[in-house]
Amino acid sequence: MTMNSSFRVALTRDFLKSDGTISFGDIGLDRLDKTPGITWEFLEEDNSPIHAEQLYDYDALLLLGSKINAQSIFDNDKLALIARFGVGYDNVDLKACTEKGILVSVTPNGVRRPVAIAGLTYILALSQKMFQRDSLVRTGRWHERMDNVGLGLHNRTIGLIGLGNIGRELCGLLQNFGVRILASDPNSSAYLAGQSGTELVDLNYLLTNSDFVVLCCELNSQTHHLIDEKSLQIMKDSSYLINIARGSIIDQKALTRALQEGVIAGAGLDVFEKEPINPEDPLLNLDNIIVSPHGLGWTDECFTSIGRNAVAAICRLATGRLPEFIVNHEAARNVSLREKLRTFASNAIPV
Repeated sequence: MTMNSSFRVALTRDFLKSDGTISFGDIGLDRLDKTPGITWEFLEEDNSPIHAEQLYDYDALLLLGSKINAQSIFDNDKLALIARFGVGYDNVDLKACTEKGILVSVTPNGVRRPVAIAGLTYILALSQKMFQRDSLVRTGRWHERMDNVGLGLHNRTIGLIGLGNIGRELCGLLQNFGVRILASDPNSSAYLAGQSGTELVDLNYLLTNSDFVVLCCELNSQTHHLIDEKSLQIMKDSSYLINIARGSIIDQKALTRALQEGVIAGAGLDVFEKEPINPEDPLLNLDNIIVSPHGLGWTDECFTSIGRNAVAAICRLATGRLPEFIVNHEAARNVSLREKLRTFASNAIPV
């Protein structure tokens, strides 16, 4: 289907590097170019939150990291979709979008495998004490290698907090390591857990019995500081905590104290409560953590897949169809949005 009138798409300017090229390479924008009736352009200014007047003329927005708050859309009667480049949407005021009848979509299929691989990477690096061993070689302490023996994974227990797309993908990656996999997720079921090769248990049981705890859940009011001082105290002192989700799921100050005092053995953190983390943060002085700048899963494969999934959501909307992976389904019942969808559908012509 194509459109017989223009469907306008904006991309936030934070996609661009200083030289004007797209930071992530090929993100599938060729599909927009090849679809008659769709026009697209970058916003002229890189504001966060985005100013309301920047969005007046667009039917859809492809959003990277800029914030959308209530003021960004308070008098916007045209915008129908915010297609998030990624799976998180904590930079979007979901309540305000829902009230305005603006759909918000994410791209779980794009990030599922790369982020799951990031989780596995942390498990392997921590279990093998990779960075400690690297330091031995670089600092002339070869003779200390027997003091840094790794931890075999066979018969160990991996606990996953969150059994969504990423959690289930990580289950698949772990199947050949001979590990026991536990999962805690109030939105999952024993059947789904069984299909994924894991056991569904309560959070306390998971924390008490796991050798590696991996956070792959979403950040919301129930998961904010889910891992606090009390949670850390019931973990094994030989266990490792890995966060590939969102920083605020962990009370970072409590984690720092736990790592300093040997309450747990170590951690792998791709995310932090405040990003970028302050280089002077005491957490970064510890030698029992591995950190990365909220991007361990970022690969060329990841960005291409995310982009193509986000563009697909926009193209579906442009022909009057609801995109996949909407996070605010209530917005789909908005009268104004339904009228926009009918208009998009009527403007679409077969090709």
